[in-house]
Amino acid sequence: MNSQLFDTDNIDIAWCPGCGNFSILNALKQALAELGIKPEELVLVSGIGQAAKIPHYFKTHVFNGLHGRALPPATAIKAVNPDLTVIAESGDGDMYGEGGNHLLHAIRRNPDITTIVHNNMVYGLTKGQASPTSQIGFRTPVQVKGVFENPFNPLAMAISMDASFVARVFAGDIAQTVEMFKKAISHKGYALVDVLQPCVSYNKVNTYQWFKEHTYYLEDSHDPLDRLKAFEKALEMEKFPLGVFYLNPSKKTFEENSGVYQENKIPLSRRKTERKEKLKALIHSKK
Repeated sequence: MNSQLFDTDNIDIAWCPGCGNFSILNALKQALAELGIKPEELVLVSGIGQAAKIPHYFKTHVFNGLHGRALPPATAIKAVNPDLTVIAESGDGDMYGEGGNHLLHAIRRNPDITTIVHNNMVYGLTKGQASPTSQIGFRTPVQVKGVFENPFNPLAMAISMDASFVARVFAGDIAQTVEMFKKAISHKGYALVDVLQPCVSYNKVNTYQWFKEHTYYLEDSHDPLDRLKAFEKALEMEKFPLGVFYLNPSKKTFEENSGVYQENKIPLSRRKTERKEKLKALIHSKK
């Protein structure tokens, strides 16, 4: 592993013992190390929440945004410097709730970034309210009679919008999670990875054992290029399929479609400032 990327030996990590975030952190560390990504080549972007603390435990570039606002800066960072590996990661409340609108438009734009969503079906940071993915009947201190809304289905939504990479993993299977992160990060285009993970403090229903009993791996015969079949698999709710649901490798990325790169292939981050005097005059203008 690349020890420059992370060093958590002397850090007090602010998660409950047994939290699924530990597995995701370790899997992401291993995936980045195996891909050989250097600290200066990586930017981790997050919003607010327990999951959004993961960038704090890496020695690399980090951008912590507002609640639900990880994707806009992640898109901008990649657009300005396409040479960077950009990963936006947060929880189901942050990405699917507060950040749902940004998720829709990130899929539309298809920036070459990876989104990792820690999906524990509850708001862990704010003490256990129902999240967008909480299951019907799930009781909380706020939803005392149980959740009655249908849970948000991020994979079905992403496939319906023709996202270029859509996958799901279970944090309890670190080996598969590592491999899925590597595939998503290596994919050219927008990659969404929904990670099922237990919240041991505020979700006593969707436990490690529950996820083991309510998930299965997609068959080897599953064709991720078949959009309709992928959508059908995404609709399965009694048992959640795990694996790569859908791929569209033919979509151009946001960076490729951006007019600023059509004539001049040099990334904005490496361009020299022209007409400095005019720029200074503009900056200091009172108008």
